[in-house]
Amino acid sequence: MKIVGWVEERNPTNEAHSASRQNKKEKSIWQRRFWEHLIRNQQDLNRHIEYIHYNPVKHGIAKAPVDWEYSSFHRYVDKGIYDLKWGSGNKVEFDDTVGYE
Repeated sequence: MKIVGWVEERNPTNEAHSASRQNKKEKSIWQRRFWEHLIRNQQDLNRHIEYIHYNPVKHGIAKAPVDWEYSSFHRYVDKGIYDLKWGSGNKVEFDDTVGYE
């Protein structure tokens, strides 16, 4: 199953949508805007990669990063960068400079 179908299948159908979203056939799970961010250094890159890997857990579609089959997390584990259990069991917190630019 494609990711879009998987996510939309689990999106509540009774959710209220604005007229603009309805006209554009947008679901509220998809972000309408993005924030540009220039990666400043290796530490900043690492924090953003962790944010991306933890996002399915944060949004309740996986219990741990390893459970999200579409994630690049598995490649990082294979390379020895992450332990297979990273992000499992304990909530991972990010400061306000990550993911909200």
